[in-house]
Amino acid sequence: MKITVVGAGAVGATCADNIARRELAEELVLLDIKEGFAEGKALDMMQTATLLGFNTKVSGSTNDYSKTADSNVVVITSGIPRKPGMTREELIGTNANIVKGVVENILKYSPDAIIVVISNPMDTMTYLALKSSGLPKNRIIGMGGILDSARFKCYLSLALDCSPNDLQGVVIGGHGDTTMIPLTRLATMNSFPVSNLLDGEALKKVAADTMVGGATLTGLLGTSAWYAPGAAGAALVESIVRDQKKVFPCCVSLSGEYGQDDICMGVPVVIGKNGWEKIIDYKLNEEEQAAFNKSAEAVRNMNQVLRDSHVI
Repeated sequence: MKITVVGAGAVGATCADNIARRELAEELVLLDIKEGFAEGKALDMMQTATLLGFNTKVSGSTNDYSKTADSNVVVITSGIPRKPGMTREELIGTNANIVKGVVENILKYSPDAIIVVISNPMDTMTYLALKSSGLPKNRIIGMGGILDSARFKCYLSLALDCSPNDLQGVVIGGHGDTTMIPLTRLATMNSFPVSNLLDGEALKKVAADTMVGGATLTGLLGTSAWYAPGAAGAALVESIVRDQKKVFPCCVSLSGEYGQDDICMGVPVVIGKNGWEKIIDYKLNEEEQAAFNKSAEAVRNMNQVLRDSHVI
């Protein structure tokens, strides 16, 4: 098993570190355009192998895609991160050309790879990867909903003063501050609905905090978060390479599911060795479906930027 992570910045390096620690591959390649950056990060990780007890071989490359040849899974984190006050949508112009170039170069050497997209704005970058690659739709997966759901469960655990590992909660829709949809109605603590434990106002606050979770961290850190995004990417990769069949909310291509078509958005999917294998229908109520439709409209507006700029 060989895995490549493109982009050796904070998110990419954290994702790679998690992959190495979990020994998800015999070989892990970290690639970046900055001279020596990926090589340095990879060497640093390799020097933790005897301390952490993993045997994954980690190597770095400065923009030499031949080193990524025959990768089974490729994680794309390339692009500029958000700055305080910047929306994910404002990243489209810069990151679209970066992501398109990465996909083209990766497929020259790994035509059978499953591609995981983390770059923002993630829904639009996933759509771009799908349209520009010509790959079967099951092999293009956007990570965002896994991260958003982890944040949702974090805020729920703070409100309930309980372990986040006792919680189940899912965020669907677009991966944006105004487009994501925390499904508070379906959230549970050890199978018990959290709506029986928190009142409506408390649940609204949890949902609101979740939706601005990324912006909150950007404001605190001065740049995008990296621990949770990197861990979320690695969790997705693990379900692929170990064929775990986990149900994760991921950004995938919809063909009528959830009432949408020709769009990539976050919905619950089964993740296994073939990429995403099945979309799970959560039977949204009228209010949730309306929110999903509104989210889809916003994502389509972002996708239109790609067309207007002739990127796709």
